[in-house]
Formats: sequence, structure tokens, C-alpha cells
Amino acid sequence: MQQLNGSVGPAPEAQATSPSRAIPVFRPQLGEEEIEALREVFRSGWIGLGPQTAKFEEKFATFVNAKHAVAVNSATAGLHLACLGLDLRQGDEVLVPTMTFVSTAHAVVLAGGAPTFVDIDPETLNISVEDAERRITPRTRAIVVVHYGGHAAPMDEVWEFARRHNLVVIEDAAHACGTLYRGAPVGGLDGTDVTVFSFHAVKNLATGDGGMLTTNRDDLRTAYDRLKWVGIDRSTWDRTLPREDSAYDDLRQFARYGWYYEVHGLGYKYHMNDITAAIGLCQLAKLPDGNARRREIAATYRAALAGITWIELPLEHSYTRSAQHNFVIKSPYRDALNTALMQAGISTGVHYMPIHLQPYYRSTHTTLPVAEQVWRTLLTLPLYPSMTASDVDRVIDGIRRFIPPD
Repeated sequence: MQQLNGSVGPAPEAQATSPSRAIPVFRPQLGEEEIEALREVFRSGWIGLGPQTAKFEEKFATFVNAKHAVAVNSATAGLHLACLGLDLRQGDEVLVPTMTFVSTAHAVVLAGGAPTFVDIDPETLNISVEDAERRITPRTRAIVVVHYGGHAAPMDEVWEFARRHNLVVIEDAAHACGTLYRGAPVGGLDGTDVTVFSFHAVKNLATGDGGMLTTNRDDLRTAYDRLKWVGIDRSTWDRTLPREDSAYDDLRQFARYGWYYEVHGLGYKYHMNDITAAIGLCQLAKLPDGNARRREIAATYRAALAGITWIELPLEHSYTRSAQHNFVIKSPYRDALNTALMQAGISTGVHYMPIHLQPYYRSTHTTLPVAEQVWRTLLTLPLYPSMTASDVDRVIDGIRRFIPPD
């Protein structure tokens, strides 16, 4: 079985030759806690946007030390809302790193803007602020940073750059649930306008699908609440609570009734539901231990693979503590190693082919030499909290047994 954004198991031909069970790239950490939480939701009869979603938003905002959290049905939806909050006009540009999942760029286009692709730092694979300086124009409105693999981007550089050019800062934290930047959690950093998290099935906090926007700006929280729910100013759950005001004097007499709401503009059906939120609450409680286990596995990989000359291991700068969403090595023998590990029943992935090389975006005629060279060497190794010591040893042994082609 394969899954977008990283396979969760080997190809059928690999399964046929594997001497033991397959090791996927990612596996969610789900258990009885999630099953019991779902039972409670089903018993309540409230499975749509309701009290569990509100509780998840509150708990997540506290976790990342943000003033507001807005739950949505995917990080792609969250990125779209983040860009819509900019009120982009036709031709407005947003700086986007090319080394990320395609949703980061799609969100800009869907909001009416134009992504300007930016090269990467060859070590961390995060956005190169130096290259962003070369690509800014009078039409640039915002910069998006992606914390690749859970390693935080150099936010002090990003904020200083954004201040000089009067740009909005959006953090794509799809890989960074639990990442720290200079000791503070990503998601509540003061210099950032909005941060977007992913709860896709392969993420550190996995609900199947889902996402969260976090912000310290009251105006953005209000805008996102309406945009996520087709422009309606009160969700079904909110309408169970008292209301004392209305935007229109002639309708104020109805505001005290639970059925009353107002539509102030266009919006989308992007809200989360209580089924997803119930899983999210359980996953949030497990996240610190899960991330700690990820870091243990990453440390084991680093120690065991350090002496292999044809592999470059990922680094971690002192300013961050990575959520260690993935463990990406670099090797000139990437594709041969991928095949050898697959034959041994060990799945690997490639994250990512740069977006500007995808057919849809090639018309931008962008040249980004670092990303274009580095991506051909990237290989994502299996990494998830339920990996056993023997699983980790199998991966290490599979790499050590590989003989690079001449």
C-alpha cells in the first residue's frame, strides 16, 4: 500500500521477497484511547463541529502558547485560509520555498496570488533568506517558511527580512508539531502572523486528516472562523450559547434565538468535526512522548550511520529542537539504495521533488540550483514512535549491507 507524501509500506514486489514484515516510512500511533474517545463522541450524538472541536482548539493553543487556534479539515485548507487572510490581489506575490509539499504553493494560487519560488539551505533544506532577498519585488506581500522535517527555519532572519520589506509571515508547520525555536514552541512565536499545522495520517499528531491555524492576531482569528464555515459568523455549536448583539438593528430582535446567524461574506466548508477533534485530543496528549521517541530513533541512526562516507546525515542547529517528523539522508546513490532497501522489506520516501520542477509550475521558468541538485540525493528513512529496536536495527543493517555501484 502506498500513500501520498511518503509510502506507508513497500511495493508488492518488495513484500514478496521480504524475509520478515515490512517496515513502513510512517505509521500513526493509535490505540484504545482514541477508540474510547470516538465511542464518547458517538454516544453524544454530536459528531459535527461541536464541543470536542472547541476543546481541541483551546488545548492546542495552550500547547503552542498561541492566543488563538482555529481547527480545519486539512493543512491545505489552513494554508488557503492563511493566504486568504492577506486579501491578495491578482499578481500579488508570495515567497515560497520550493522544497515542500505542493499544497504550500497551491494555497497561494487558490487565494489569487502568485508563488515566487525560493531556493533552500543545502544543510537544513529550509528556505534560504539570502535567495529570498534576490527574488523580492514591489508586488511581494508575504513570505512562507516551511520547517522541513521538523527543523525550525531561521526565524530571526525571516522576521528581520519581513520587517524591512513589510511582509506578512506565514509558517507552514506541517512537519513541526512540537518543534521549539529558541526554547519557544513553533505556533505561538510573536514575529509570525499565522502558523499552519497538519494532522494528516503520516504526521506526528495524526487524525487521518485535519489541520490547525494558530495566531496571536485577533483580526485573523475572526476572519478564519468565518472563512472556514461558509462565511457564517456562528457555528452550530456556538448557536447553542447566548448571543446579545447583531450587526443589523432591524434583525436584532431575532439574535436571542439559537437558529440565528449572519453571513458577512463568502467562505468555505473547511471546519473540523468532533470525530477528528476527539482523535486529536488523544494524539495531543501522546505527542511529547512520541516526539521524544522519534528523537531517540534519530540519535540511533546518527550514531550508527556516522561512519558511512557516502551518506550525509541531517543536522540540528542549536537554535531549534526538532519534532523530528522525518529523518532524511543525502546520498549520490539514492535510487539504488531505495531499491535495495525495498527488496529487504524496508520502505523509504523522497521529500520532495522541488515544486518548481512539477509540470504545473514549470512555466515560472525558475532556476534554483541548490534545490535542483540536492533533491536528487534525498532519501527519507522509516521513523515513527512504535518502531522497535529491531526495526531500527534492520534499517541500519540494510544500509550497511548496501554496496554502492561503481
